[in-house]
Amino acid sequence: MGQTPPVLPRFHHVGIQTNDLDNCVSWYQDFLGCQQAWTLQQFSELTRSRLPGIDTLTELVLGDLRLHLFERRGRAPDPTESTIQFQHVCLSVDDPDELTRLRSRWIELYQSGRYVFTVHQPPTGVVTDDNGVQSFYAFDVNGLELEFTFMPTGTS
Repeated sequence: MGQTPPVLPRFHHVGIQTNDLDNCVSWYQDFLGCQQAWTLQQFSELTRSRLPGIDTLTELVLGDLRLHLFERRGRAPDPTESTIQFQHVCLSVDDPDELTRLRSRWIELYQSGRYVFTVHQPPTGVVTDDNGVQSFYAFDVNGLELEFTFMPTGTS
């Protein structure tokens, strides 16, 4: 019989943690010509637990490129860990059911023992924000954080 076609996730944004948000926003605006789309100062419990100290996040856009720039105040730099980093990559799907399927697939692959993971942390649950955006987070085998999201019609 017919197989379910593979999920075709799309790139949504890159999250960039910085030590100086104003400086970073200005640089991307000047260097690439990005425009500021919005700024958030209230975050879900999931976001606050993953990124302690986050108080402001600004989205910059240029065409289809989206950058989520943020600073985590009160976080002392660890000499072994840079506080300036690409924090996660977000991939969007067209159907919210795909989030559950992708999360289940991640668990299946992790439990199979076929892959070596540098971070042994399960994916988060799927959460829904006030505007209907649904998402979950998981680490790849290298320890790079991925966000998978569903954006309802009318959200961006």
